[in-house]
Amino acid sequence: MLAADGAVLLSVGPAAAPMYPRSSNKPFQAAAMLRCGLDLDGELLALAAASHSGEDFHVAGVRKILADAGLTEDDLQCPADRPLDDREYRAMLASGELADRVHMNCSGKHAAMLATCVAADWPTASYTDPEHPLQQQVRVELAELAGERVTAVGVDGCGAPLFAVSVTGLARAFRALVLAAPGSPERTVADAMRAHPEWTSGTARPERALMAAVPGLLVKSGAEGVEGFALADGRAGAFKIEDGAARGRVPVTVALLRRFGVGTETGVDSAALDSLATSPVTGGGRIVGEIRAAPRLLA
Repeated sequence: MLAADGAVLLSVGPAAAPMYPRSSNKPFQAAAMLRCGLDLDGELLALAAASHSGEDFHVAGVRKILADAGLTEDDLQCPADRPLDDREYRAMLASGELADRVHMNCSGKHAAMLATCVAADWPTASYTDPEHPLQQQVRVELAELAGERVTAVGVDGCGAPLFAVSVTGLARAFRALVLAAPGSPERTVADAMRAHPEWTSGTARPERALMAAVPGLLVKSGAEGVEGFALADGRAGAFKIEDGAARGRVPVTVALLRRFGVGTETGVDSAALDSLATSPVTGGGRIVGEIRAAPRLLA
């Protein structure tokens, strides 16, 4: 956890060790794309930074980004997948529709990467290569915002390059986004995500509920139990759950926000935070327990 002035307030575990932020990197990837000439704003820019649920408006947005750049779904290099949203997933199965790339949760990012390449006159066929000019700019952007060098390069589940920083560096990067000058690429991404949280996740996702409950909150989850967030005044946090499970991610985020004192601040929906602070555990079709943050995070 970082104070508004950037000082470390709480550090648990190997917070300085390198790790892969997974999709929590997406806001920084989107900021780099704007710097390279991507012409998106509002909802579609939020979609560029999204792990979307595959709802109809998400899919339509991906197709619009591609069409405006003179591209098609065939240009996407993310894998075919089904929607994250349960209702949309079941509907796709019932209709017999096959998994496809536009429903994959990272397709907004991939479409925006392709559109950036078109704007910058870079090759599109190799846009996921770590040595591609776009990916090199993403690496520079992340390192500058995190205040540390990228220590490893991997491949994310969607096929795009994945750059490693520390948990503390991830928190610094989120802090940098919300404190960036209005109109800068970084602030433009942060503002788009906060204005359209249903586009960065989905209408039924906890990230949307968190941003609706806490004015000015920017939050982006990642696979393997990663979360990064920042409040409008620069207070920020990030974490990676060691076993990689997502089940504790939202309760931990709520606990850290409350540790900042957010629950008592003007405009915050405390009841909504209460509902997100625990997750039920079921057994035999009934609730038999709950997932909650460890006591040391609540102190």
